[in-house]
Amino acid sequence: MVSAPRIVVVGAGAAGLVAAAFASEPGRPAILIEQTPDGGRKILISGGGRCNVLPAALEPERFITSSPQHLLRRMLRAWPLEHQKAFFEEELGVPLKFEAADRKFFPKSDRARDVRDALVAFAQRRGAELRFGTTLEGLEPIDGGRWRLTTSTGNALGSNHIDADAVVLATGGLSVPTTGSDGTGLRIAESLGHTMHPLYPALTPLIADPPIHAGLSGVSLPVRIRAKRGNGIREIKGSFLFTHRGYSGPAVLDISSTPNGMRVSWGDIPQAEWEALLTSGTGLILNAVASKIPQRLAERLLFEAGVPLDRRFQELRRTERISLIERLTAYPLKVSGDEGYKKAEVTGGGVALDEVDAATLESQRAPGIFMCGEMLDAFGPIGGHNFAWAWSTGRAAGLGARGTYPFSTEIHS
Repeated sequence: MVSAPRIVVVGAGAAGLVAAAFASEPGRPAILIEQTPDGGRKILISGGGRCNVLPAALEPERFITSSPQHLLRRMLRAWPLEHQKAFFEEELGVPLKFEAADRKFFPKSDRARDVRDALVAFAQRRGAELRFGTTLEGLEPIDGGRWRLTTSTGNALGSNHIDADAVVLATGGLSVPTTGSDGTGLRIAESLGHTMHPLYPALTPLIADPPIHAGLSGVSLPVRIRAKRGNGIREIKGSFLFTHRGYSGPAVLDISSTPNGMRVSWGDIPQAEWEALLTSGTGLILNAVASKIPQRLAERLLFEAGVPLDRRFQELRRTERISLIERLTAYPLKVSGDEGYKKAEVTGGGVALDEVDAATLESQRAPGIFMCGEMLDAFGPIGGHNFAWAWSTGRAAGLGARGTYPFSTEIHS
């Protein structure tokens, strides 16, 4: 009889917890090492502490990668959304609810901790051996195609070495370092010869220096943002929030990786509608504009357009109307930078997707090494998309490390 491989998973985040669970099998548990005392720190803070578990649909076309798009699509769709949902509700015992306004699923309890705890319990139920408070300090190949991990803590015999047939790196990126993300896995992947697409903070608030809109801090409204992306245009719709330092909100986070030449349509109202409103109304122009967007923003836009706040419809000049409509529908939003990794939802860039097997996520540079989650060169918009990526790639890496591809008999496959 051929013995099952000894598998070590590094990192107990979203991808790592799923990987450890699916890498384990009766009589041969995977070992999961995690430097924090409890793991899943990003799960706990996601969705404002509620955890946006899944999006309404898997949308690979909304993901950003410098790697071949067809590989991203295959990896994301390897675990269909309906199967992921069933996994949480039936295997983990976490009922989900769909919120149509945000187009994503949350736990019915509105508690992110329930999601994290259920994942930890599921990994333990599957037999995984969890070693919290343990840091990976070294990884090197040894005879027979195996790998030796050096850790910060020893086992019962006092050894701080673990020899493994397969290692799943699920250490995340660099975003929100307070959760334990320090780039360890990325550095290891690069040292093993992997192509690393340049890293950058993604899904992060933007900064304006000087903060010319600080007086609008707290104002929020729906918008459409258009920005330059290569030779084309990228368009994002969603909520926008003015802050003391710049801009935030879902639309800003989603566009933050390509903030060049941004133009904002306030309220996401078509130009024709503004033109009709500003040519056929009565009373004050300010009141008409403020009926569609927040009062403070309306006052600011009238000021910038050179329209006095007491200007009435019958007094509005053609040049003033044109200037105001331009600021309402194509406002040039200039930024000087972003909030960086400390507030970034995810890390952009990472290990090139064409250097891992698209099905098992095994490295093509270092056989026996598997990678998943945020380490890979792909990220999606906010709203559960990056969790879907973590769940799908974590499962694939765990099963791949076990050698059970094509996964057809696994839980909710």
